Amino acid sequence: MAEPRLTSAFWVQAYRRRLDMLGIPVFVVAHGDDTAGAVLIKLNTLDGNARLFTRRFDLMEDRRRWEVLAEGGHTDVDAAITRERGFDPDLWVLEIEDREGRHMLDEPGFA
Repeated sequence: MAEPRLTSAFWVQAYRRRLDMLGIPVFVVAHGDDTAGAVLIKLNTLDGNARLFTRRFDLMEDRRRWEVLAEGGHTDVDAAITRERGFDPDLWVLEIEDREGRHMLDEPGFA
């Protein structure tokens, strides 16, 4: 039986709430399609560097998982976001600010 899918807006709301409970600042940089918009997450470590995560389907494991789409300086990561939004204007972009690099994407419930 297929795993039920949450709407993008619901997932973003739950993710933001979870990070807020942990004291990790997260901001909606671009509001995508509420129902089925893909989500990009920029992790800003506040040292001039960032990583950009995207969710992909892993055929070998038969599940969705988060992968690093881009990493490096903010300019490089922001350029990757601009490219992705050019392909998909319904895309959500969230930015996390955390010196420790916490994003919680590897925790249960966020794949």
